[in-house]
Amino acid sequence: MGLLFKSVIGAAVVVLIALLSRTRNYYIAGLVPLFPTFALLAHYIVASERGTAALRTTVIFGMWAIIPYFVYLLALWYFSSLMRVPLALVSAVSCWGVAAWLLIVCWTRWHS
Repeated sequence: MGLLFKSVIGAAVVVLIALLSRTRNYYIAGLVPLFPTFALLAHYIVASERGTAALRTTVIFGMWAIIPYFVYLLALWYFSSLMRVPLALVSAVSCWGVAAWLLIVCWTRWHS
């Protein structure tokens, strides 16, 4: 039953994004996927299993994790004027991957 509920919520989010993309304020569709659904789950699990100190560290890392997302958006903005959308998306995700890898490497070295 839990899987069905999660699937319905996921489908509702997709429908909401599709509906918003057709409105005059279509750009709001880009805000919907940023609702912290998974962050809420991750933060609850970390806090309940490892305590408040681990939660605070996870929150700080999450703040730094905004950087790879910004790199993705910047790359997509740039690549969308140079290539077709599917290739621009793949290129932007690749940039996100490199930025996320660099973040993890730097974070690991800083906190070792």
